[in-house]
Amino acid sequence: MKVYYYHTVDIREMYDGWRNGSFPGHFLYGATHLPKLGIDVIRHQPIRPRQRWKLSLHTAWKVLTCRERYDALYATTFRGLEIIIFLRALGLYRHPVVVWHHQPVVRAKSRVREMVARLFYRGMDRLIFFSDKIVEDSLLSAKAKREKMHVVHWGADLEYYDRLLKTEGSQSREGFISTGKELRDMPTLVRAFNAVGAPIDIYICREYGGTNYERLFASLGTRENVKVNYVEGVVHGEMSRLVNRSACVVICCKESNYTVGLTTVVEALALGIPMICSHNPQMPMDIEREGCGITVEYGDVEGWKRAIEYVCSHPDEAREMGERGRRLAERLYNIEQCTREVKRILSYEF
Repeated sequence: MKVYYYHTVDIREMYDGWRNGSFPGHFLYGATHLPKLGIDVIRHQPIRPRQRWKLSLHTAWKVLTCRERYDALYATTFRGLEIIIFLRALGLYRHPVVVWHHQPVVRAKSRVREMVARLFYRGMDRLIFFSDKIVEDSLLSAKAKREKMHVVHWGADLEYYDRLLKTEGSQSREGFISTGKELRDMPTLVRAFNAVGAPIDIYICREYGGTNYERLFASLGTRENVKVNYVEGVVHGEMSRLVNRSACVVICCKESNYTVGLTTVVEALALGIPMICSHNPQMPMDIEREGCGITVEYGDVEGWKRAIEYVCSHPDEAREMGERGRRLAERLYNIEQCTREVKRILSYEF
């Protein structure tokens, strides 16, 4: 079997990084591991235009003019695939389309847009979701069809993290760390750490998603124990090393309808580091029930203070949380398991 693999970014550098051990393969959603399971991959080469319609036109041209034979189109998102998906819905594109859907399927705001959206969703043969909760929320929409929807355990490239652990070790971990940039609730996090006084390193962009974090931190007045580090671009290797040197990972997010913070969660699981995380019901796992961390309700500064103090005063139990997290990663949330589940979906008779 062979699939046409669609990603919105040029994956050549990431793929080369994975091959030489400097980039974790889970960001490619199984494309690195599918050949091991007998599925060859044609890698799409995208452009990065500002206008979405240009991206969609370019994608359609690349897909429709591909000279290699393949059996299905496998995509990490439907962004940029709109023309191909509509062609599939109209019976003008013959290959099955399998797409990762990062948020719940929702009803459009207008009747006309909802009619167009129903046609659009007919053009996707299978939808892959990160959690059962996102599937449940999607089923509230009439255009979501249960028989098309699948949940896959997206998880870390454990071989990548095992190499890091072998090189760096895990014996000298101290302090807290916050990484990630999307929908982060920095006011709640800073107020909690300002009050407790525990050391935390925050790594974040100066600006992202309409939030100017540099201006926000200036207005919050961080204390000496709170160190803010601004990073730009993709720095996975260095960031993974910094996370590995920390005793606890914190993921303080704003409320959302999707799995904000999941990338950080799967990295903490892979490294065997305990977590304090905003309680996001969209997450595929309950980290408290699994015993690998503590969850706090959105915006609850007092709850965050209690969780930070608990981790500081119970270091042995915190380490055990991290160990249970690693076992969870080995059992379910790893790229090998993810790829096996993706293979089953791609191998269905459409």
